[in-house]
Amino acid sequence: MIIQSKCVWIQNIFMPAQIEIENQKIKQILEYGQKPVDVDYDNQRIVPGFIDQHTHGAYTFDTNDANPEGLRNWTKHITDEGVTALCPTTITQSHEVLSNALKNVAYVVENGYEGAEILGIHFEGPYLDKEHKGAQPEEYCVKPNVEEFKAYQADAHGLIKVITMACEHDEDFALTHYCASHGILVSQGHSGATYEQACLAIANGARSMTHVYNGMTGFHHRKPGLVGAAMRFRDVYAELICDGRHVDSAAINALFMSKGRASVIMISDGLNAKGCPVGSHHMFGGHEIEVYPDGSAHLVQAGNLAGSTLRINRGLQVVVEQAQVPFDYAINACTINPARALGVDDRKGKLCAGYDADIVVLTDTYDVVQTYARGKACK
Repeated sequence: MIIQSKCVWIQNIFMPAQIEIENQKIKQILEYGQKPVDVDYDNQRIVPGFIDQHTHGAYTFDTNDANPEGLRNWTKHITDEGVTALCPTTITQSHEVLSNALKNVAYVVENGYEGAEILGIHFEGPYLDKEHKGAQPEEYCVKPNVEEFKAYQADAHGLIKVITMACEHDEDFALTHYCASHGILVSQGHSGATYEQACLAIANGARSMTHVYNGMTGFHHRKPGLVGAAMRFRDVYAELICDGRHVDSAAINALFMSKGRASVIMISDGLNAKGCPVGSHHMFGGHEIEVYPDGSAHLVQAGNLAGSTLRINRGLQVVVEQAQVPFDYAINACTINPARALGVDDRKGKLCAGYDADIVVLTDTYDVVQTYARGKACK
């Protein structure tokens, strides 16, 4: 199969080109018009498939639900927004609930599914700071425990690839060391760490920050906190919810400009409420949430933000059009940067011969025209 456009994102520029797809891979990139094509997208933009490494669910399904068909329905339809790979993400809950959630993801991966590729599991909690728990249920927040985590990873059949935790509660950085030495991305989040504590965690193996600005110590010119550490250490990854509501567009710009083009990772932090009607109520981590008219989700009782219903293609639009971040910074944040963080940048994250044929076609208004997930057209 060959597709082409006058606007293909290759090596950080848009250029006219053809993409030849064979056996789920990009066979080669050709000069525009060189061969007869199956689809000509004219001037529409062709970019790499989006990778969402922090997303809890959609279409009423939550990773913690441990429902195989719910997970399969999610991966099949999330391609509508250009997502071609993702990490189903847990939320703090009882050991039994988390164990079943992990087993469910492993079951689906091993027994087949369609659509976006599951790259692994993002284990958010239960090792979180209670004061910075956000919408996570406080009653299940516990201190990091290596032996307990080993049991969780066994349930997941080794699929946990990212862990969010409050490293300041990790005694002697035991779990941080264990995860870092086993190829698991340690991300500081839902944390009350000081700037100095954050630096120590980085020195002991933490290489990422979870949804920067949200669920962490903020920036003050005499107490830089986790936000200050995220900005200071350019080679530490920084997740960012780019819906324009969790983080103001000026703050989005500030983080991108301080980090550069290689370290910010756009995430949806999507909930089971994603794709559901305004005003609908759902359960998240054992607490009731409601979808507001602006698309955000809030705890019904406390009223605080509980996560997002962001579509990644719209996040890209917010970053470029509202936050006025350069396009290469923005597109990297949802393609090659998460691929690099997850260790799959040898096959995902850019349009290049030999890479997976994960491709998104966008209009100038960021609508998704077509998604190819490992070469398969999804619309």
